[in-house]
Amino acid sequence: MDSDRVRQMLYIVFGHLTGAVTSAMIHLGDRLGLYRAMHAAGRPLSPTELAACTGLHERWVREWLYGQAAARLVDYVGDDQFVLAAEAAWILADEASPLFAAGAFHSLPEQFAVVRQLPDCFRKGLGLPYDVLGPEGAAGIERFLGPWFRHFLVPVVLPSLEGVVNKLQKGAKVADLGCGAGVALLEMARAFPCSEFHGYEISMHALDRAQRNLAASGLRNVRLHHANAESLPADHSFDLITAFDCIHDMTRPRAVLRAAYCALKADGTLFIVDINTRPTFEENLHHNPLAAMMYGISVLACLSSSLSEPDGEGLGTLGLTEPLLREMAAEAGFTQLLRHDFQNPVNAYYELRP
Repeated sequence: MDSDRVRQMLYIVFGHLTGAVTSAMIHLGDRLGLYRAMHAAGRPLSPTELAACTGLHERWVREWLYGQAAARLVDYVGDDQFVLAAEAAWILADEASPLFAAGAFHSLPEQFAVVRQLPDCFRKGLGLPYDVLGPEGAAGIERFLGPWFRHFLVPVVLPSLEGVVNKLQKGAKVADLGCGAGVALLEMARAFPCSEFHGYEISMHALDRAQRNLAASGLRNVRLHHANAESLPADHSFDLITAFDCIHDMTRPRAVLRAAYCALKADGTLFIVDINTRPTFEENLHHNPLAAMMYGISVLACLSSSLSEPDGEGLGTLGLTEPLLREMAAEAGFTQLLRHDFQNPVNAYYELRP
């Protein structure tokens, strides 16, 4: 037994435990409005002051602040004073920021509760649908992905797709597959009022949020569809079909790509945003700094979803590699696939044409 290696392994294991516990504290800071209160104050606060402005008990707030300072998420400036730096606030407190990330911790309790059901999945091979996470799961996905949709989709991404903006301005027919709470759908519909937009989703919790978001928006050029009841029409009537961070979650992604091909016009575009993954596990292991997190998320959610029906494809979070997508696209009938680079280490962007 190598005692140095044992010691190193202990540091690794307890480092991961530290990350899990700190993640729970980030969830609480977001849920209880602690980050937002510190950001709004714009100055160092004592635990007593932070407790007073959030309506919480001082002793609990103090312990939370101690942990946040130890985790280097808030700064301790001495004399019992703590401050949330502007850079940290951009990530943890300001939901209007393009880099807001606290939404990723929104449904953490629901995700960890699923762990109790996973041993049965390991034994039987059948996964769990996304709706097992309940309404908070849908809310978490919305808050996690929403900043990118609001800041980059319309002004940066769509103009990079050949001829798409021109069609949308004149009046196009668009489908968003796996539309979730409808954030991307509504952003596009608001920007291009002459076009009609259709959102397809199988999650009842996500559709419920999408219906409420649509009602609040006042938009009249959007329709929502439960994908298990209403399939994409195979009538080659759509100018643009989008799929944001969902193909790898699907039980039958090949069938979905084929359905998209049959729904698109001859000059239409399928735009897929999915996880930026390397072609092999070895490459992810050595070159993807987020690999451990993503394989873990896969077991908790993505792989589970993609195996939630018998004979599901089981791609998982890092399963939709570019070579595999090219193979699946060609199998579905697409003849062109162009990969775009929008300087995002998490996602890959693919423009497909019949």
